Formats: sequence, C-alpha cells, structure tokens
Amino acid sequence: MFEILTVIIGVVLACAVAAVIVVLYLALVTRRIERRAEKAVPPAGKFVTVDGNRIHYVEQGEGRPILFIHGLGGTLHHFLYPVFRAFGPGYRLIALDRAGSGWSTRTDGSDGRVPDQAKAIHRFIETLKLEKPLLVGHSLGGAIALQTALDFPQDVSGLVLISPLTHFGGGIPEGFRDLWIPAPWKRRLVAWTVSAPRAIRNAPMVLDFVFGPQKPPEDYAVAGGAMIGLRPSHFYATSTDFVSSGRDLRRLQARYGELEMPVGILFGDADRVLNHEQHGLAMEGKVKGLDLEIVPGIGHMLQYAVPERTVALIRRIADRAFAA
Repeated sequence: MFEILTVIIGVVLACAVAAVIVVLYLALVTRRIERRAEKAVPPAGKFVTVDGNRIHYVEQGEGRPILFIHGLGGTLHHFLYPVFRAFGPGYRLIALDRAGSGWSTRTDGSDGRVPDQAKAIHRFIETLKLEKPLLVGHSLGGAIALQTALDFPQDVSGLVLISPLTHFGGGIPEGFRDLWIPAPWKRRLVAWTVSAPRAIRNAPMVLDFVFGPQKPPEDYAVAGGAMIGLRPSHFYATSTDFVSSGRDLRRLQARYGELEMPVGILFGDADRVLNHEQHGLAMEGKVKGLDLEIVPGIGHMLQYAVPERTVALIRRIADRAFAA
C-alpha cells in the first residue's frame, strides 16, 4: 500500500513539475512576442495620468475638439490610420487608447463596465480641459460614448457612432469566444501564457470576422496597430471588457430618449460582429433627430472601408453640434 501511495505521489509531483515547465515556457514565448510587438508599434503620442491610469493619446489639428473612442480589442490606431489622415483641417482630433488597451494602463480592480468607462472618458475630458467635444465611438466605443453623453451631458456636444453596440442580446459572437473568461485569475493566466501565440494562430479567422466581407489593409499589423494587441495586458483588458460590457446595456438603452444633442450613426448592412438592424435601425424613433446611414455591402470596420463617408458624417454632425 505504501509503495502504491509513493508511486501516486511521484506521478502527481511529476505532472505538477511538467505543468509548471509548460507554463513558464509559454510565459517566456509570450514575453518575447510582447517585446517584438512593442518594438514594431511604439507609442504614437503622449501620456497623461487620469485617476491612476496612464492614458496614451494622439492629437492632430486645431479647433473644436473631436474625441475618438475605439471598440473592443482596438486601439487609437483604428482612427489614426484611416480617419485622421483623411480628415483635413478645422478641428482638433484626439484619439486615446482606452485604459488597459494599447499603450494605456488600467488600475487593478477595474471591471470594465460601461458606466465606469464612461466616467473614465469624463475624467479624460476634464484632465485635458476639452471644451464639450464631439464624441466618435466605434463598436463598444459607441456604447461608451452613449453612456458618457447620458451621464455627463455637460461634457459632450454631439455623438457619431460607427457600427455601435447599442442594445442587449445576441449571444457571444463566434469570433470572440476566446475572450469569454469570467474568472479574473484564469483571464490573467491565459493573458500571460497562451493569449499571444493563440492570437497569432487565429489572426486570419478573426480579421475575416471583424473586417469581412472587406479585407484588412496589408499593413494593418503595424500601421493599423494590430501587433500591440498582442501584449498580455491588452488581452486581459479586452477580455474584461467583453465579460462586463453587456451588464449595463438594458439600463443604457432605456435612456436613449434623454439625448438632447445631435447624433449620427453609420452602419454596414454586412456587419458580422453587430447586426445593423438590432444595433442601428433599432435606434430610429429612440433618438430625436437621429442621422442614420446604412451602407450596403460593408462590414464592421467602416472607417477603413469607407473613410470618406465616415469623415463626411463626422463633419456633418460636428457642424450641427458645435453650432448649437
């Protein structure tokens, strides 16, 4: 009996040692990938500390401010690459990496809920002393922009929402299932071991899901900032946002009638991430004076697929918002 017990203990210890070795190896691989990503996509702008978070942002131009808020798993490059260079003069354009994303940090304990992220945008506006900016939100950034406008209407002149998340429901999109990790300890373990190698392996499938039916730009990995998304901290924040984002949507969608500012929405009817009827057409009748455009045959990344149309809507809403 003692000999059998000794064998069992030996096997358990051997398995434990093997598991530790595998975890350490994966952590080393992830760290190497992270270093290569940071070298390929260094910070593009400046940093400011907001409530303990070190926020990375880029600004361009002069005039009334327009603040761009990226979506789930994105970075400020989602606006720099396709929109800023096509925008032209007349406005002060500011794009930020949301806390935890890209080069921005997120304090421990933040759960990424939409009202918390809206408060973070409010504090960023206060810190930079922005005078009632127009908010431009893409995807999850659209929900955050809506929450900001409703919770802090004194901060915001108007909204432009690109492929926005606006309503609760729809389940977990197939392309995002790897992000559904409710337990924070497991989320952290995955982030610092397998997230980067798995992201590289799954990149073609994920990009097809997010950009389809269009193709991503050939230089999206670097010029589009995609590589910085391989950082473990970015994955951890993205998974946190994904798990938390739906908790407040029912309350949010019940308040859209409170909006007293110009609002524009741009949606593609071939969007594979968010259904344009559920999240776009459903806004008709809920927002007074809504300027809604549905673009045939275009997917989730409208700012890449139709940058001129995206800029035209932003400028149109900005004219209305700042005139008011």
